[in-house]
Amino acid sequence: MNIHEHQAKQILKKYGAVVPEGVFGLTVEDLVEKAKSLNTKKYVLKAQIHAGGRGKAGGVKILDTIEDLSDAAKEMMGKILVTHQTGPEGREVKRLYVEESSNIDKEFYLSCLVDRASSKIAFISSDQGGMDIEEVASNLPEKIITTKVDIGNEISDKDCEKITNIFNLNDSAKKQAISLIKSIYQMFISTDANMVEVNPLILTKEEKVICLDAKVNFDSNALFRHPEIVELRDLNEEDPTEIEASKHDLAYIKLDGSIGCMVNGAGLAMATMDIIKLYGKEPANFLDVGGGASKEKVSAALKIILSDKNVKGILINIFGGIMRCDVLAQGVVDAAKEINISVPLVVRLAGTNFKEGKEILDNSGLKLISAENLDDAAKKIVEAIK
Repeated sequence: MNIHEHQAKQILKKYGAVVPEGVFGLTVEDLVEKAKSLNTKKYVLKAQIHAGGRGKAGGVKILDTIEDLSDAAKEMMGKILVTHQTGPEGREVKRLYVEESSNIDKEFYLSCLVDRASSKIAFISSDQGGMDIEEVASNLPEKIITTKVDIGNEISDKDCEKITNIFNLNDSAKKQAISLIKSIYQMFISTDANMVEVNPLILTKEEKVICLDAKVNFDSNALFRHPEIVELRDLNEEDPTEIEASKHDLAYIKLDGSIGCMVNGAGLAMATMDIIKLYGKEPANFLDVGGGASKEKVSAALKIILSDKNVKGILINIFGGIMRCDVLAQGVVDAAKEINISVPLVVRLAGTNFKEGKEILDNSGLKLISAENLDDAAKKIVEAIK
């Protein structure tokens, strides 16, 4: 689960990180009124969307007066921001954040994330702050240091030294940076975060180390432990179909292709998507109905797939283990009674009760294409949508 910059900064601040003082608003009037309390010579206005690259898209403004802030906020609120992370459709700005300006001397990059290969936490640090880290990695790989840390109650001073060495700070600033890393580590562990990114992390001309921007992503599977974080969820920033899928406990991610996929098991879902691409088409979604799905869940999954106007055909690929093929088949039939399935439908069933499932589908009156295996299913759905 992603959260907004202003929310991320408040959590970091709670754990001891230094962030600029700021206020947010859901309306221009509320924002401007709150901004009057800030002690600053300039106001930094930031659009709050779940995407990077806001500055290049006009989503960050530095303003001299409260009147300028009001005018800029009116222009920015409701604007569609298109960045390299939003896609061409962009994202509408529905909340704004204003913070005190900072007297920047140097900019750095700092992030930490779960490194699943080593079962450690990887800190990434660079003296090339404010830039896309992917660009730095491509053009200046020597400017990035990765430090992998064993998961425990706290991070050692030795590891903190490794992380901060590339910043080349004096003793006072280095002490602040080490304290920040310890704060981020504690926050990361305590909140079940997946990723924390501070870009840029800055050193001010007053020699203060400050998080000028912050992005945080949390492990959705651990949110049951953190109701206070769940409250920060902004449904305006999520795809409506993904929100609907989450209500039914479906693992669904919308993609840009034309073949809808319904599969049980993440590995089988990935293989299904790969083989669709192998035969020249693109999947419209990732959808894992899970091992113990009910017919109601299957019916909901099919409706979600068909709600995507880009879907020209559907491939159902089920290997019955805990998930019985007859339950899947009944769910498909039930959904078809409620909605008009006007696109080709290819079904591949194998495993528990696949004969019973095939019989349910064969007797349903649905116009569907049966497949013997995954390769056969992919060929048939690609051919069907042509």
